[in-house]
Amino acid sequence: MEIKEFETEIIDVIQRTHHVKSFRFSVPRNTDIDFKPGQFFVVTIKIKGQEATKHFSFSISPTEKGYIEFTKRITESDFSLALNQLTKGDWARLKMPYGFFTFNGEYEKIAFLSGGIGITCIRSMCKSATDKSLPTDMILLYSNRTENDIVFREDFAQMQAENKKLKVFHTLTSPDIDKNYWKGETGHIDSKMVKEKIPDYKERVFYICGPPKMVDALKTILSDELKAEKEKIKWEHFTGY
Repeated sequence: MEIKEFETEIIDVIQRTHHVKSFRFSVPRNTDIDFKPGQFFVVTIKIKGQEATKHFSFSISPTEKGYIEFTKRITESDFSLALNQLTKGDWARLKMPYGFFTFNGEYEKIAFLSGGIGITCIRSMCKSATDKSLPTDMILLYSNRTENDIVFREDFAQMQAENKKLKVFHTLTSPDIDKNYWKGETGHIDSKMVKEKIPDYKERVFYICGPPKMVDALKTILSDELKAEKEKIKWEHFTGY
C-alpha cells in the first residue's frame, strides 16, 4: 500500500466525551486515500512555531469518505494541549497509512477486548464491517472507568442496530458505580467475563487494544487462563501523550 504525505487543515473538532475529542482533516482534491481498518497515520502540527509529530489510529472506516479523523484523550502533555487549541482552518501534515493491526473480513468470528481510547481502531474495524455487510460474527467487550468515559457509545449502538452480527458489552471499573442505575457489566475484563459474554471464545480471533498494562494483562488471561492459541491473539498498545 502506497505511503502518501500531504498538507491539510482542520475541518472539524468533535467533543466525544468530557476529555476525548475527534480531529477531522480535509483530503486534498485528486488525493485518493487508501487504508485498512485498524491502521494508523502520522500527524504533524505546529507548537509555538515548531513542528511536532505523533501517530494516531484512524477512528473512521475507509467507507467514510471525504475526511481523515483521529480521536484522542486530552492530557496535560504539550502535544495534547496544542491539539486542544486547534480550530477549523489550522494547518497540519499527514502521512499514511501504517500498521498491521487490521481487520478486513479475514475471519468468520472475532472478539474485541478494549479499554479507553483504545476503542478508536476497533471503531474503524466495526464500522467497516457494518458498512460492507461482512458476514463476520463480532463481539466487543469495552471497559471504561465510568459511563461518561464511554467513547463512540452512540456509534456502536447504531452499528448494533444495523448489524445483527455485532454485539457490544460495556463494563465499568469505578468502585462508585450505582448498580441500581447502571445495568451493564462492572469490573475489569477477566476470564470469567470472557466466558460469560463470549462462550465460543475458543472459536474466535481476539483483537486487544488499550493501555499497555491492560493489553498485557488480557494477553496473559487469554493465553494462560483460557488457553487461547497464540496465533489467535492480536494486539495493539495505546500509549498516551
